[in-house]
Amino acid sequence: MKDKDYNPVQLAERWLQELKMAKREDEKWVKRGKRIIRRYRDDRNGYSDTAKRYNILWSNIQTLFPSMYGRVPKPQVERRHKDQDPVGRTASQILERALAFELDNYPDFDHAIRSAVMDRLLPGRGVAWVRFETKDITAADGQVMPQAMAAVDTVYWEDFRCSPARNWEEVTWVARRVYMSKQDGLQRFGEEFQEVPLTHEPIGLDEMVKNGEDVAHLKKAQVWEIWDKPSRKVCWVAEGFQKALDCIDDPYGLDSFWPCPTPMYATQTTDTLVPVPDFALYQDQADEIDLLTQRINMLVKALKVVGVYDASQNGVQRMMSEGVDNTLIPVDTWAAFSEKGGIKGTVDFLPMDQVVATLQSCYEARERAKQVIFEVTGLSDIVRGASMASETATAQQIKSQFASLRLRDRQRGVAVFASELLKIKGQMMADLYPSEQLIEMSGIMAMTDAQYVEPALKLLKTEPARNFRIEVASDSLVEIDEQSEKTNRLEFLQAAGGFLQQALPVAMQAPQMAPLLAEMLLFGVRAFRASRPLEAAFDTAMAQLSQPQPQQPQGPSPEEQQAQAQMQIEQGKMQLEQAKIEAQKEIELFRAQSAKELEIVRQEAETQRAQMKAQIDAETKLQIAKMTASAAKDSAGN
Repeated sequence: MKDKDYNPVQLAERWLQELKMAKREDEKWVKRGKRIIRRYRDDRNGYSDTAKRYNILWSNIQTLFPSMYGRVPKPQVERRHKDQDPVGRTASQILERALAFELDNYPDFDHAIRSAVMDRLLPGRGVAWVRFETKDITAADGQVMPQAMAAVDTVYWEDFRCSPARNWEEVTWVARRVYMSKQDGLQRFGEEFQEVPLTHEPIGLDEMVKNGEDVAHLKKAQVWEIWDKPSRKVCWVAEGFQKALDCIDDPYGLDSFWPCPTPMYATQTTDTLVPVPDFALYQDQADEIDLLTQRINMLVKALKVVGVYDASQNGVQRMMSEGVDNTLIPVDTWAAFSEKGGIKGTVDFLPMDQVVATLQSCYEARERAKQVIFEVTGLSDIVRGASMASETATAQQIKSQFASLRLRDRQRGVAVFASELLKIKGQMMADLYPSEQLIEMSGIMAMTDAQYVEPALKLLKTEPARNFRIEVASDSLVEIDEQSEKTNRLEFLQAAGGFLQQALPVAMQAPQMAPLLAEMLLFGVRAFRASRPLEAAFDTAMAQLSQPQPQQPQGPSPEEQQAQAQMQIEQGKMQLEQAKIEAQKEIELFRAQSAKELEIVRQEAETQRAQMKAQIDAETKLQIAKMTASAAKDSAGN
């Protein structure tokens, strides 16, 4: 939003002067950087075709680059306070998974980091820029929907400028140069862009003009996007145009205001931000190696068999120029040939001893010069993958530790740069992305309780930077540490499994200790990054473990068991009396029959009664014995 005091002419005059002053500050460094890049690319402008080089710069960069950056970093969004907070944990997971989705599906972040690392290693300054945009996406049903995107732009090292300062904290404005075609400028700034001169011409345009080709569409305007921190405004000016194209208030509301992280710098001092490229610190040794390589090439060319012979002896010349395997060549005037000493007296070769000795000395001198460079750069043979069989394991370990110390600061610089870039990108996503897009990108609904999603989104939209921190460990950027995640997970499983083995028996024996044990386990779990996907499951399980467990029903007391046994005895007696009554009824029923039949009935009834009585007595005694034994066992246990 433009204020009422907006004056495009004065604004353009001010910022074009600021840019000119910053250019003057970097002028010597830019010239040096261009020479270094030509050296790295082995561009031979100004050198004859016969010049020979040993491109030690290319070799060193190819060794250093993978040790500093090997893969896309994994974003890790964490709560500032690792306590039991399901809403905060859900918000962290939403933002982390959304960041991971964009890093996996859009190559701009990886390309920007790689370009920045390369610029850091060559001219000495690497820069990247985060830009918010919306683009139309066509859904499956044909509906066009806008989608937000926090794009990461690669900024070429010459296209970045900032206010001259001694350190980054003193910088008041940053700017980047964007090359815009006439069509792009009209779409962005309106009809006023028609007057902007197209001052940028691609290399080789002159030849195309000479050939009569239409090159108007290839020319572009040089537009500077300037972020002024004191006024918190963003302005656009074009080189050669005396009016500001646009000037608006802070569009993103980032904590750091600038949409770019602190650049990666090479060697610096405390009096200026202008870096010293790494190659500048060993360029003299590199020139020495080139000189030795050139001399080695000349000596190798001179290292050949050259001699003279007696012209009167044609056979000698034939021996050197013809294929004469197992062939005798005739010699005229053999006597005279023998008097001269034969072949030794007829042929004399140019001595090569001095050439060979000089060549060996040049090879040794070049190796010593290379070792000086490796000492300056910290590239030991361990880092370069070279080793000597005569060296002990201890010696190689010492070299490896020393090399890692030299590289650690560079690796940390890349990690901090990537971390700041992710912070800017994460803040843009939390503040500017629609909630529906964040849910879709993160897939959070499939992995957590839906009741936490809405409060988590509200938390992201209000205070993302104050509730979370986004950090990238340096080892997550290096390809050689690919197994670290597996190692971390195994370490977590071993630690958690060992604690559970000891804690669960204690919780079963002493339920009142369960809450304390649960908090101790969660305290350890939150310290492991590998446990973050399982933290919610641990919270649920520990909450259930901490709840009071229902009392298990206890068995009857000995007194109750004795009463039960006595009751069973009484029931047996009642059954016996009932049986007697039934038998008596049967006897009286058959009493009217004949004496013989009565006697038979009486005997059968008596036999039945006796058997029944014996059976009841046996069952009663067995029940009493069992009850007595059970009561005695329970009494002994208590």
